[in-house]
Amino acid sequence: MKLNLKNPIVFFDLETTGTNITADRIVEICYLKVFPNGNEESKTMRINPEMPIPPGSSAIHGIYDADVVDCPTFKEVAKSIANDIEGCDLAGFNSNRFDVPVLVEEFLRAGVDIDISKRKFVDVQVIFHKMEQRTLSAAYKFYCNESLEDAHTAEADTRATYEVLKAQLDRYPDLVNDITFLSDYSTFGRNVDFAGRMVYDDNGTEVFNFGKYKGMSVAEVLQKDSGYYGWIMGNDFTLNTKSMLTKIRLREQGKMLTK
Repeated sequence: MKLNLKNPIVFFDLETTGTNITADRIVEICYLKVFPNGNEESKTMRINPEMPIPPGSSAIHGIYDADVVDCPTFKEVAKSIANDIEGCDLAGFNSNRFDVPVLVEEFLRAGVDIDISKRKFVDVQVIFHKMEQRTLSAAYKFYCNESLEDAHTAEADTRATYEVLKAQLDRYPDLVNDITFLSDYSTFGRNVDFAGRMVYDDNGTEVFNFGKYKGMSVAEVLQKDSGYYGWIMGNDFTLNTKSMLTKIRLREQGKMLTK
């Protein structure tokens, strides 16, 4: 089924040095841009992560230090990537929990100001797990009746994710061919930050989603325990988490000044 698009949508996949969204870096990115008229543009690039690639990660995606030593750093290509995805919705496989947060961290490190918070995010893995409970290779076999060659390469995984989503729309009449619907359907929660350390409750209030203040209003915690902000800023949280927490803190301070 052809996707019903109002905006271009970018399917993308990352290969990285590891699975820590705070510390690990991109070594390969592939994205497939699909336009409302059905036209497609794709791009794959290797990235020098400026850190050693652990052997365990190389064993999965087949990219070694020698393969990226002469490749550009993310900072050198960040603006080009940002331009390519400007105004686009985003889709991937496990992208809401991993690829999107990692990409946002890389943009922040590179000093590229790109606000993707208003985009739609379609996570094909979430749709798959809600419907069938499988992996990407199994999803590709199940929905497309083909074996996924070169699994764990960004290009193969990106193309497979796009094909799986179209096949899901064909298979499930309950899925609406609309990116807003698919974005809502493939989102587990309403995250304030991409890592999900803060979420919106049923009243639209930001609450912490971890630790001793889990479930408590962020604004109230900042007022009650001023040191908690400093603790988060000084520890191993994502740059995006720290940025969103700072915005809330500044907003609350502004409210106090106007009283």
